[in-house]
Amino acid sequence: MNDKVPECCESVEVHEALVKIVNEKMPPVEELYNLAELFKVFGDSTRIRILFVLFEAEVCVCDLASALSMTQSAISHQLRILKQNKLVKNRREGKSVFYSLADDHVRTIIAQGLEHIEED
Repeated sequence: MNDKVPECCESVEVHEALVKIVNEKMPPVEELYNLAELFKVFGDSTRIRILFVLFEAEVCVCDLASALSMTQSAISHQLRILKQNKLVKNRREGKSVFYSLADDHVRTIIAQGLEHIEED
């Protein structure tokens, strides 16, 4: 058996009751689109690295740039995307701006993703 080709039914038989249940539970198309867009944000390893730094501490762009060996400009660009998607928040203290995770959902999403890829 070829694992790359999904198995299919040998005959066409639509299970109407199951389809009805699925259709009743399916979120609106706009919500599914927004969810897909959110997961695209997690599709960049630099943004994931930034989030891992923010798991440990609230930091400024200078700290992130140093920790990740990147330019402040590159970090700022990624932080803008993370902030637009409500994954990070910031606060100003004097001349510095400190970034942190927006909420515990971000930590949960990343932790569950990590757990999934570490499964046997």
